[in-house]
Amino acid sequence: MPETRFGYLLPTRDQALAGEHDLKALARYARRAEALGYDSVWAGDSPISRPRADPLIVLAAAAETTGRVALGTAVLLAALRHPVLLGHQLAGLDRLSDGRLVAGMGAGFPSPATEAEFGAIGVTFKRRVSRLEESVAVMRRLWAGGPVTHSGDHFAFADVAVAPPPARPGGPPVWLAGGGEPALRRVARIADGWLPYPPEPGVYAAERRVIEQNTDRPVTPALYLTLCLDADPERARRRLRAFIENYYDAPLEAIGAIQAMFAGTPEDAAAWLNGYVAAGARHIVVRFATGDHESALEEFAGRVRPLVDGEARS
Repeated sequence: MPETRFGYLLPTRDQALAGEHDLKALARYARRAEALGYDSVWAGDSPISRPRADPLIVLAAAAETTGRVALGTAVLLAALRHPVLLGHQLAGLDRLSDGRLVAGMGAGFPSPATEAEFGAIGVTFKRRVSRLEESVAVMRRLWAGGPVTHSGDHFAFADVAVAPPPARPGGPPVWLAGGGEPALRRVARIADGWLPYPPEPGVYAAERRVIEQNTDRPVTPALYLTLCLDADPERARRRLRAFIENYYDAPLEAIGAIQAMFAGTPEDAAAWLNGYVAAGARHIVVRFATGDHESALEEFAGRVRPLVDGEARS
């Protein structure tokens, strides 16, 4: 079985909810995650509906404090930006990090808050999916080098080039979020990786098969999830509820019905994770439901990760 990789979601939204805006602390968390053996560090995006520090600024700081971990967006709402400007930023971040960037992107979950976010920036919400697809195509052409002329449904420009180019030829890998037939076919068609959050391993396995049946390219099967670790499972559940309901302003049951999340002991968490590993997940991005990220990073690295299938090391 291929080695399972683990990533850590930086608590940008947590900071904003607490009224704290210490971006340097986020960079320190990234450095600590690298020291503990995590494979990647991630930052979320939502400038208006769930405000937080800009993920590209946060990851630029993380790039300077780390040297090994991949740096990813989980996930970037690419349709909110013009692809020439976003492609320029991502190329620079890939170069700054010596080719460690993963451009995780999503169209935006359909909700009144997300629709209002798009409206505030002047982007038509109903056309966000086609805008995302066109943006990915534009950025890849820009990353390939040379002047680009483009005329599409959303963007048109002539003889545009960006500098510096990304560190890797062709630019950073693009991972797409999403579930359901249209999103899965989109992943199969244009993505290098898949970063969903289905609440059941069986759903994950079935959707992964859809991707595999519709592409002959390698697509990294990743997973985004939320963990709350505690020796007392009931206390863990209460802590998870407080975290989720504060984060989304919605009941835990509503969010838990669509997102992968677990509350309980480290041993039970590992057993739960093994269900997703058996379903094919190979790069797992963990959001910790906690106010103490130092302890959570250490507890997961020391007590959960060694129990996950594929993680045994000589």
